[in-house]
Amino acid sequence: MRSALSRRADTGTAGDARTLPAGPLLLVLGIVLLLALTAAVAWGSTSVPPAEVWSVVGRRLTGATPRPGTDDLIVWQLRVPRALLAALVGAGLGLVGTAVQALVRNPLADPYLLGISNGASLGAVAALVLGLGTGGTLGIGLSGAAFAGALATFALVWAVAARRGGFAPLRLVLAGVAIGQFLSGFTSYLVLRAGDEQQTHSVLFWLMGSLGGANWDLLALPALAVPGAWLCLQARARGLNALLMGDETAAGLGVDVTRLRRELFTVTSVLTGVLVAVSGAIAFVALMVPHVCRLLVGGDHRRLLPVSALGGAVLLVVVDIVCRTAMDAQELPVGVVTSLLGAPALLYLLDRRLGSDS
Repeated sequence: MRSALSRRADTGTAGDARTLPAGPLLLVLGIVLLLALTAAVAWGSTSVPPAEVWSVVGRRLTGATPRPGTDDLIVWQLRVPRALLAALVGAGLGLVGTAVQALVRNPLADPYLLGISNGASLGAVAALVLGLGTGGTLGIGLSGAAFAGALATFALVWAVAARRGGFAPLRLVLAGVAIGQFLSGFTSYLVLRAGDEQQTHSVLFWLMGSLGGANWDLLALPALAVPGAWLCLQARARGLNALLMGDETAAGLGVDVTRLRRELFTVTSVLTGVLVAVSGAIAFVALMVPHVCRLLVGGDHRRLLPVSALGGAVLLVVVDIVCRTAMDAQELPVGVVTSLLGAPALLYLLDRRLGSDS
């Protein structure tokens, strides 16, 4: 019996026979991501030929002297950082969604259930409304305030959830939802306190998700956090598989369930804080991507984590292209498009799940 359970912990939950092989799928997603990044840099109010895009990138990466003109400014200074930020945030949301769904043993769970995004949003809104950011713009000061809010919320949820020992899924969710709703109410109050219409517009736009503040300096934090979180989660893939079979079964397989939950909670909270700090609150990606990827490659987290990361990166890069090009006069918030995509997808997945359970 133990050997059979160990094999399930190594390979994920049952029902993977009809799934796709992860290797070829990762290759396809990598190629699609490369094409999407190229399109994201090439398309916009001023189009740049893809060949020129790669010429500019090649000269910058090799240290060659950039050609004078607007193409280098548009490609390297404006669009490449934004495209890379979209890929990093999408990958991070895919990872954090996968981890939280294992943490609370619910494939329809969302990392924002932990309340961390609400804390990050409160920090960012406070920076905008109270003038604590860098001139009230989406800069490093705003990101720092959002990250500080995320860490403070993380500490509060941690303290409440661990008050009587242990990190049971229900306790985590209830603590996160309660604290998150409280912080959301306080955020709404600060929005009402905004001093002028332009300030209110900036706050609301950021709360709906935005990649418009992307620059090379802003990339540093997610560029470290996302790969680091992936390595941490990948090293715990077997424990994530075991969690899905229940705490008693996981403990029987030698998994320290309480310690694992603490580690997962720490990684997902910090990563969520980083992502919200640099992009605002982007809805549905962390919920939708892991579930779709699970349908494709099964429940083994050794395969699911990298596929979810690449899938999230592709999705958010494509969504950002739509946000920048769909309207001539203005840019759409990223969260608007992800919600329009995510809500129907969630309804479909719920219908599929309920149909399979009946």
